[in-house]
Amino acid sequence: PFIYLPAGPMLRGNWKGQVLGSGSDAFKFWDERRAGRLDEQAWREMEAGIARSHGTCMTMGTAATMMGIAEAVGLALPGASSIPAADANHIRMSTDCGRRIVQMVWEDLTPARMLTRAHFENGIACAMAMGCSTNAIIHLIAMSRRAGHPVSLDDFDAFSRRVPVIANIRPSGDRYLMEDFFYAGGLRALLERIRPHLDTGAMTVNGKTLGENIAGSQVHQDDVIRPLSSPIYAEGALAVLRGNLAPDGVVIKPSACAPHLLRHTGRALVFDDYPSLKQAVDDPHLDVNGEDILVLRNAGPKGAGMPEWGMLPIPTRLLKQGVKDMLRLSDARMSGTSYGGCLLHCSPESAVGGPLALVRTGDRITVDVPARRIHLEVSDSELATRRAAWTPPPARYERGYGWLFGRHILQANEGCDFDFLETGFGRAVPEPDIF
Repeated sequence: PFIYLPAGPMLRGNWKGQVLGSGSDAFKFWDERRAGRLDEQAWREMEAGIARSHGTCMTMGTAATMMGIAEAVGLALPGASSIPAADANHIRMSTDCGRRIVQMVWEDLTPARMLTRAHFENGIACAMAMGCSTNAIIHLIAMSRRAGHPVSLDDFDAFSRRVPVIANIRPSGDRYLMEDFFYAGGLRALLERIRPHLDTGAMTVNGKTLGENIAGSQVHQDDVIRPLSSPIYAEGALAVLRGNLAPDGVVIKPSACAPHLLRHTGRALVFDDYPSLKQAVDDPHLDVNGEDILVLRNAGPKGAGMPEWGMLPIPTRLLKQGVKDMLRLSDARMSGTSYGGCLLHCSPESAVGGPLALVRTGDRITVDVPARRIHLEVSDSELATRRAAWTPPPARYERGYGWLFGRHILQANEGCDFDFLETGFGRAVPEPDIF
């Protein structure tokens, strides 16, 4: 038996009367610092006020996203995901979880006996309505494949077409944080509003259906949890693009991206590693403009363990010119508190020979989010020539965990999990030479 007790979000941050959201506002003000519009004293004051209680990030980052998904999937008690960490209701919920897990042992109610594909589809619908973290894709795909009820990027994109973003929470929203979300009615109220998009018959850990758990839940502030007729973004939080540059998909969060970038063609500026990127973006003489597309490769699951490098920093010279967003493409992921025109999880990754490995500075890349298309404007014959000249990076590990990781890690579109943890795993793998 298993029951999930969410940690809960922090209380709102505050600086000089401004409400701050951890992560999202830290990124925003750090760019202001780099552009010379925020001095050291102000930066220190902002840092001191942005995280003023225990708990997770209070924006709709990865933590808030996955807490909500866990409840929508049925693995947390009703209302558990929305309670701020510092609220006394969190202690009461902890007690309820302790009581319920004992009952679940007697009932032998395990995730394997409870979960179906419908549970994971409910999680996707919830994620879209929340304006979720892009990391939700990786986590939910991995969970579903382990459970033997796999969902895919196509499922995320299909739900994004029909489930609007109704949680007006940063970074997709423009004003509110998770504390406001709790006061407005929390996740149960949001799920009640998207009831038409849910399988309400799905069983949950309290022994009741999702529909029973959310029945009668009310929204107390319509600007925080919008009606379906007045969303903050008409389609879901995420979109999956495909094309010759990303045959297995690349992910973008259009609800947190500058609208003019949703259809764009620009010149690629390519970096093979994060240190060289970081050095270049602070170069005042870097040959770059706001129409360019920054590209980082060798940052995917096998290439680098898929770190949170995907919100590539905007070059300092552009920040000083007032550029606040530009397209950035990588096989990395990014923090759920991140935002902007970031194209992530490019699959297959460059380290395994994905097309991203073939891009050169000066190439033109076309991005069309409404058409779900990404295209490298290079001929097939030229790409074939480049592929013939490409050599894979040398193996970094010959034994131990590094060897295990390199042999068994899946691509981002497959959940970035170990293949042997999936239901039905059975492919043969050569034994390592350990001597």
